[in-house]
Amino acid sequence: MRVALLDSGLPPDWPVAMRTAFALADGAVVEVPPHPDRVGHGSAVAAIVHALAPDAALLDAQIFADAPTCSAAVVAAGLRWAVGQGAGMAVMSFGLPADRAVLAAAVAEACDAGLLLLAARPARGGPVWPAAYPGVIAVTGDARCGVGEVSRLPGAYGACPRPWGETADRPPRTGGASLAVGHLAGLLARDGVLEASPDAVAARLAPLVRWQGPERRAAAG
Repeated sequence: MRVALLDSGLPPDWPVAMRTAFALADGAVVEVPPHPDRVGHGSAVAAIVHALAPDAALLDAQIFADAPTCSAAVVAAGLRWAVGQGAGMAVMSFGLPADRAVLAAAVAEACDAGLLLLAARPARGGPVWPAAYPGVIAVTGDARCGVGEVSRLPGAYGACPRPWGETADRPPRTGGASLAVGHLAGLLARDGVLEASPDAVAARLAPLVRWQGPERRAAAG
């Protein structure tokens, strides 16, 4: 499976199938040469996906430059690039605070093309995008989840919120929902989930669900 990471990039020596970068210039989105990850976020997410799904081919769509922020138009460009590169999944470990028509259109096009879309949704607060769009799998961090475990929450999946290699004996220093997206993406890529429908994802994740809702442990089956 080709997995597109829309994030802050990767180290220059990281093995990727393709890499590019997008930025705003004079109010327009342009494709620019990628640079090494200056934020560290993309590298952390990629480490999780690669550890869980070492056979997945990573596509590096760098949309963050010096901070984990960008415009909806830049995200849309990254999504369209992922579709054009034949990705089966797009990992969007972030959430934008406002709905934008340009992003809604790109998400709809990606869903129509069969791309499986995962995006971060914070555990608290109002909706964020693209996680709030129909067809996008929303993921949040759940401290109860270890590596390979999933919780089913109202409107979202919960997954491990920790960087790869960090144990559960203390609260995560960084990450939360954004790293949980990497964990869920790695599990789906490892199992070769190619169908983008929420029902297909639910069926594949069902054996991994350890928690139903915020309090109750799932019944053993």
